[in-house]
Amino acid sequence: MALTPSVLHVTQPVDGGVGAYVATAAADQARRGWRVAVACPRTGPLADELERLGVPRLDWTAGRAPGVADVGRAARLRRIVRDFGPDVVHLHSSKAGLAGRLALRGGVPTIFQPHGWSWLAARGPVAVAALAWERLAARWADRVICVGEGEAALAGRHGVSGALVVVRNGVDLRRFTPAGPEERAAARAGHGVEETTPLAVCVGRVTRQKGQDVLLSAWERVAARNARARLVVVGDGPMLPALRARAVPGVHFAGAVADVRSWYVASDVVVLPSRWEGLPLTALEALATGRSLVACAVSGITELVTSDVGAVVAPEDGAALAEALLLRLGQPGLAAAEGAAAAALAGSLDVGDALDALAEQTLELLGGANGTGRGVVAGGSCARSRLRNISDERGFDGHCQTP
Repeated sequence: MALTPSVLHVTQPVDGGVGAYVATAAADQARRGWRVAVACPRTGPLADELERLGVPRLDWTAGRAPGVADVGRAARLRRIVRDFGPDVVHLHSSKAGLAGRLALRGGVPTIFQPHGWSWLAARGPVAVAALAWERLAARWADRVICVGEGEAALAGRHGVSGALVVVRNGVDLRRFTPAGPEERAAARAGHGVEETTPLAVCVGRVTRQKGQDVLLSAWERVAARNARARLVVVGDGPMLPALRARAVPGVHFAGAVADVRSWYVASDVVVLPSRWEGLPLTALEALATGRSLVACAVSGITELVTSDVGAVVAPEDGAALAEALLLRLGQPGLAAAEGAAAAALAGSLDVGDALDALAEQTLELLGGANGTGRGVVAGGSCARSRLRNISDERGFDGHCQTP
């Protein structure tokens, strides 16, 4: 292998947590002196962010849903790989995982990172087919990187074998710092929220996965018992128009925002009603900001949220979700105590460790060569050099504009 590793990242999602992760990882590796590019669609927040960060982008467009057109997209990706000539191809999320492994089939060292398993997003025969594909295609990835222990355990329970490695997501602890009363008051004033208003905030793409439809059903119960309480849904997505049309009392839709931290800061409690997850960045950011977290008990959430930092309820259980929110909105002292515990927990989840571990796995795949001068330690599960995050230095907000 050359002294300068060459990595091609491939992704179809250009917003949300996956878009943010790809931009941060690619920029970090470029700063290590690696030759890096990202193959992704030409439009969307990720393309703009890569241009700002100075990371080359190669045009690769694909839709979210699987179909016959994916054969052509795999062929296009094969040509991109041939022309760029990477030492490693790093495939992110299900569509790149499908096209990339179909195109390469082990011909180039390959990392696949599901960011949430594909069969979880499907139903019926499509889910069965997606699981069968993941079991088959695992052989064409030299590393399958799971963003949390829950994601790896889920693979094992469903018969997806292979070189599974856990590299946990991390949070930018210099950007997402614990917020005290004065900063909370300023954030509320900036958003037009009264100081004494009980406020819950939900951050994420407005999709079936993130479960905002369940949250609105729960909020109808909350509003009936606490008319002063307010819910702010931050983010954009395909379900947004339908949810707006429900006109649930006390709910405000903020849409996509450039600064999600100010909404965390303004809140009393952050809520994640997801149907499935990998290890969500929004949960990590909420914890680091020092906010109580109420979420659904799915893989990726249960390894983060314990009784001292918030509560977990059964997925799609609107009644239980409402009760957990009512308790914390009605008892600010409880929410504040959980927020303090959350900030302490987040101290062990620094993004610098996650980026070091990702670089280590990539180098180990190529035989351990290290021409970066960045102090990556080979052979362990996580390097500890606490490298500076390129996203901090260049002002990346961690969400590609849309949470």
